[in-house]
Amino acid sequence: MKHLMAIGIALAFSAPAAFPQRAASIPRGADGKPDFTGVWQAGSNRRGTWEEANASGALGGPGGFPPGEGQGAAKQAPPRAPAREPAPYQPWAAKKVLESFNRRAIDDPQAQCLLPGVPRVTTVGLFPMQIVQTPQTIVMLYEYLNVFRTIPINAKHPDDLEPTFMGDSVGHWEGDTLVVDVTSFNDRTWLVGTGTFHSDALHVTERYTRVDADTIQYEATMVDPMVLTKPWVFRTTIMKRDGTRLREYECQENNQDREQYEKLLKDESVFRRK
Repeated sequence: MKHLMAIGIALAFSAPAAFPQRAASIPRGADGKPDFTGVWQAGSNRRGTWEEANASGALGGPGGFPPGEGQGAAKQAPPRAPAREPAPYQPWAAKKVLESFNRRAIDDPQAQCLLPGVPRVTTVGLFPMQIVQTPQTIVMLYEYLNVFRTIPINAKHPDDLEPTFMGDSVGHWEGDTLVVDVTSFNDRTWLVGTGTFHSDALHVTERYTRVDADTIQYEATMVDPMVLTKPWVFRTTIMKRDGTRLREYECQENNQDREQYEKLLKDESVFRRK
């Protein structure tokens, strides 16, 4: 199977914040803004086609990649990752994160086929994402769980919002950076790692900066005064994957996790520490 499922991302991580510039000019749309149109792979820093970039099959960090390394052939030495920022949870919330980590086999919302939320959807690097861009609207399509986001440009959030898994997104440009404001979340998703829960007060600001023909620098600032002590900033890179297309993803059909839940819940001892 070309695209494998990634569950249980590291609790706190950061991919390279800077990426070498290339001579190739950044593609731009008719409005002069960087054009993000195409198929991409999140959580990686390897250039090339999907097959070239994922030849080694290494798993481990954001989206299934070693932290700060991405996934790809060993010949491409990755840039050194900066120091990682710990998840700034309040003490009581940090205990809950640990509890969910220990119960991740049954607590992970994605194992229940629930939508991944933001920014977690942009850490699942084992499945491609596609961006369709016009001057008025940007649409992001994710193969994983068949998720989509419609982001109107220079618009306001509707007045009648209800809490949802993916929240409501509106965007604007700051120079060549696309800034997306995401609000109106429920509290049923995780942020960027195993057990990293949040409340319905979560507010996320995403920044997409295309630095060359192959690379988008991604930054998400998560603010949640109910569980975090300060804004939590997550960074990774998103790489262009020419020649790749999105395929059908059906979570329920082959989801063996749900069949194991009842057995696990009946035997709580598996989660108790001796």
